[in-house]
Amino acid sequence: MAIYLKGVMVALKGLPRTLQVSAFALVVGIVLGLFLALAKMSGSKVLKVLASVYIEVIRSTPMIAQALIMAYGVPMILQSKGINFKWGNLLIPALIVCGLNSAAYMAEVIRSGIQAIDKGQIEAAHSLGMSKRQVNMLIVLPQAFKIVIPALVNELVTLIKETSILAYVGVVEVIRSAQLWNATTFETFPAYVGAAVVYFIVCFPMSKGVQYLEKRLSADKPVKKSETEKSEGKGGIR
Repeated sequence: MAIYLKGVMVALKGLPRTLQVSAFALVVGIVLGLFLALAKMSGSKVLKVLASVYIEVIRSTPMIAQALIMAYGVPMILQSKGINFKWGNLLIPALIVCGLNSAAYMAEVIRSGIQAIDKGQIEAAHSLGMSKRQVNMLIVLPQAFKIVIPALVNELVTLIKETSILAYVGVVEVIRSAQLWNATTFETFPAYVGAAVVYFIVCFPMSKGVQYLEKRLSADKPVKKSETEKSEGKGGIR
């Protein structure tokens, strides 16, 4: 039993790096994802095409391939062109890849949140003389982000688990910590069980939190008049 506890403690050493990368990627994902969502919903065909191509390429390729290209492929290409380039720290390409990857997914999440806003509110705001910028900043985006809060937390949970891929580019996070310990002790099973336990301890409460948020937000939604009338017609609401 002690050897399994040791495996957990070793994996925990890589947890701060995992959380740092995940938090950074989520912030970049939200910011860049917002711009991508707005570009995809804009009236400009060029912006729509560029945003759509970016989103589809990122979502249709595995993050491990993206990480390997960024960490090793980019320096190789630049060096072949006579540019002496090498990442000073492999954490840098890891942060870039996770942020860019998250943005592609967050763009669709944010876009769905924006489209969920009642168009009547937007039309009413315009009728009051508000500009498109004011409508977006004061009415649309605040409500859209409230709608997508569960999806944001779910994206963070996904990022925490997906950072395990960064072990293959030399970033010492949870899985890499387990790999290094396994390489010196040959305790393969305890090493990776320990890593799995650490991921579970972090992700399970967050997943439950997402479910709670979804229930709360669903409970806060007003009952539509048509639904109320239909229920009353069947003998009232219980």
